[in-house]
Amino acid sequence: MKNKSFAIFILTHGRADNVVTFQTLKKVGCTAKIYFVIDNEDDQAEKYYENFGKENVIMFDKLAISKTFDTMDLSEERRTIVYARNACFDIAKELGVDYFLELDDDYTDFQYRFARPNEDKLAYVSVKQFDKLCDLMIDFLNATNADTVAFAQGGDYIGGKNGDIFKQRVKRKAMNSFFCRTDRRFEFKGRIKEDVNTYCYFGSQGRLYLTIADIMLNQATTQKNKGGMTDVYLDSGTYLKTIYTVILCPSFVKISCMGTSHRRIHHRISWNNGVPLILNERWRKNGRKNES
Repeated sequence: MKNKSFAIFILTHGRADNVVTFQTLKKVGCTAKIYFVIDNEDDQAEKYYENFGKENVIMFDKLAISKTFDTMDLSEERRTIVYARNACFDIAKELGVDYFLELDDDYTDFQYRFARPNEDKLAYVSVKQFDKLCDLMIDFLNATNADTVAFAQGGDYIGGKNGDIFKQRVKRKAMNSFFCRTDRRFEFKGRIKEDVNTYCYFGSQGRLYLTIADIMLNQATTQKNKGGMTDVYLDSGTYLKTIYTVILCPSFVKISCMGTSHRRIHHRISWNNGVPLILNERWRKNGRKNES
């Protein structure tokens, strides 16, 4: 890698024998330093140490971290990823790295998505040089002055090359994977749906959370991959997942439905009401010049 002060954190819990992302990173040519971030409430801690080496497994105090940010509820249930997400900034600082990438533990592939002539459906090819890709993502993070930048997910490509993200090239959101600068700290909010909560809340303040259209991560279906967040989502359903963002940003987020044959509750964001936007020059009044 061009950037030597970089580390990858795989956030994992209860899957010591099934950290799919680790094998995937090796498959796509990753040579960056990889750490496995676990919490002190994980009963598989010793198995993680055995499988990956104690020097590569970093444990944080889950209860202590829970007292440092707003979980947005009074529940003492801590089976969610937000605690690990917020712990990563402290971990990166202690390790002395300038940049880090947060990944979940269930990715099966990373892919370039592109359009072929005369085809609406997007094509793909698997990433083979992950180190170079990380360098490019860090360059983009710095060039945009964003808090974080992310890979796209499968659902972002609905509509193919005519879909929103592929037409826009960059979307104002960040979910699931996070390239971060250690000195540009931000706080993930809410016990559940922490990624959407965070990019909506800070986006409304003019801060940038960005997803690029060119790279997609493949992930096991949330409610089929046993362990981790899966049990919480099965226990609480999609309504509870959605309501946190509505509570945090009620002026531009509401509850809606998505899907066709199998409809489910989901959030709907009114971006025109939610985040600062740059007006096109065509809206400038005639005869008035920008004095600045």
